[in-house]
Order: sequence, then structure tokens, then C-alpha cells
Amino acid sequence: MRGMADFDTSWSIRVYYEDTDAGGVVFYANYLKFFERARTEWLRSLGIEQLELTRNTGMIFIVRATAVDYLSPARLDDLLTIKSRIERIGGASVDFEQEAWREAPDGRGELLARGSIKIGCVAAHTLRPGKIPAQVRLVMQSAAKSVNATSGEPAHGAAA
Repeated sequence: MRGMADFDTSWSIRVYYEDTDAGGVVFYANYLKFFERARTEWLRSLGIEQLELTRNTGMIFIVRATAVDYLSPARLDDLLTIKSRIERIGGASVDFEQEAWREAPDGRGELLARGSIKIGCVAAHTLRPGKIPAQVRLVMQSAAKSVNATSGEPAHGAAA
């Protein structure tokens, strides 16, 4: 497990009634929504907006694979921080590691869920894989803390 400071970005969200199930805890699939929003807002903060990407390049990002470990439940009104980092940038895909943390008044957080998400770059009209546009790739590589900008492999000293 990495420390919270090892992540490229963080994004906060409050848990609402709509996020919970009949047991009063966050419904498991909603963590994927939280992760999606955090990735999207991080890309937006870097100047990469999904609609503009499609208009300018004809490409879109899709989720290709996910794996999530649920460690502890979030509940109504919890303040969560979603941490995101790029693990690897390939020619047509990006591997993210994401974590959901519950904020605590003392500043310490509790890890609730950890996920690995692989996104792929595809042509919007055919959904066939395509290379990540060069400018988008450069921006992502520059913003990522653990990715070697030339090879797409984990940076020296980063866990593989």
C-alpha cells in the first residue's frame, strides 16, 4: 500500500442517500462511479476534457478492466477522498490505481476501497483501439509522479 502523498491527485466527495444501499452503506458499484469522477476531474484539471478530446481527435477513453478490493464501508454523510495515480501509460491504454479514503477530524484517514482501472483509447465511431493522442499522452506523463515519460514503465524506484 502506498501512502496518500504518493498519489498524483485527490478529489473529495460527500456520501449522499443516493449512494447508499438498503443497509445504509455505499453500494459497491458506486465506488467505480467515484473513481470515474475523480479520473475525469483530474484530466479536466490538466486541460483534457472528454468532449473536446472527441471533437478534436475522434478518440474517447473507455474502461477496459476493473478490479476493486472493498476493505471497509463508507456511510451516509462521510467525506471521502479519492486518490488516483497513473501506474502505466501504454500506446493505447492507461492503468490507474485508485483508493477511496474516509476523512477523519484528526486528519488521519481510513482506506475503504482500492481499485485498479485500465482505460483504453478507442475511435469514437468504431470503438476500435487507437493510440493515445500525443498531446494527451504528454500531459498525462508530465502530471504523473510514477511514470517514466519515455517508456511508459514504472519510474525508477516506483513499485511495479
